[in-house]
Amino acid sequence: MLKRKAPGGSTSSAPVSETRRSRLSQMETVNENDNMEQENSGPVSESAAQKAKERMERWKALQGRAKKSAEVNRKEVYAERRRQSVDPSETARLNRRRAEAEFKLAKADAEDDGEDFERKRAWDWTVEESERWDRRVEKKKKHVEDVAFQDYTQTARKIYKKQIRELKPDLETYATDKAKLVRDGTIVETEDGELIAVDRDGEFYANADSLGFVDNKPNKQAVDRLVGDLRQAEDTRMRRRKGGDEEDVTYINDKNKQFNQKLARYYNKYTGEIRDSFERGTMV
Repeated sequence: MLKRKAPGGSTSSAPVSETRRSRLSQMETVNENDNMEQENSGPVSESAAQKAKERMERWKALQGRAKKSAEVNRKEVYAERRRQSVDPSETARLNRRRAEAEFKLAKADAEDDGEDFERKRAWDWTVEESERWDRRVEKKKKHVEDVAFQDYTQTARKIYKKQIRELKPDLETYATDKAKLVRDGTIVETEDGELIAVDRDGEFYANADSLGFVDNKPNKQAVDRLVGDLRQAEDTRMRRRKGGDEEDVTYINDKNKQFNQKLARYYNKYTGEIRDSFERGTMV
């Protein structure tokens, strides 16, 4: 029996083989691309992981610093609350009592040992410091005794000394004027061979015959300071004369005047009749 040949004969197998080869080549290309992507994505994934790790470390460090700051702030708040709860006057009183107790204990120990306590205390100070302390104590004692009114000369002296203590000299201007004197003054040689600058016109080192102050023009700050001092003195005088000439002077200073006025507000209604009787001379 004869077999029928396939249409086209052996030429039909060529397209099939070509198709298979193209598919194989495509699969190989896809595999190669996948391998290349995996090779390229390896370093990228490692760098991303490293960055994430660094960020996590920084985040933990920030959390630690925030926690530490919160603890320090909490401790400071508690310490401030404890300081506010303690009365400063009570603390000062306790410190004063502690100092007095230590002083008495040291004095008792020195007496038990047969030593001079004052002499032993003086060992801790130099002669200059001891003399300076004695002058300070003497000055304070005189100041306490000089409070009462004596005469207007003494009052003027106290006011002058107070103004001198409150005076704040302009050292910068002084240094500038002194440098100008050294630069523009007359250079004179003394007997010792020292060269000094002499102020012939008396503009810097003034005396009774100097006229350099005529051309002196103070700055605005100095004028304002002088005006402020004058106004303050005028306000003080006006406060003292505020009561008028008809008011009875029953006080020795402003504090005593305020205290007497406070007493008068509460007790004048009870003592007014008695005081009037004393003034009339009819009080038995």
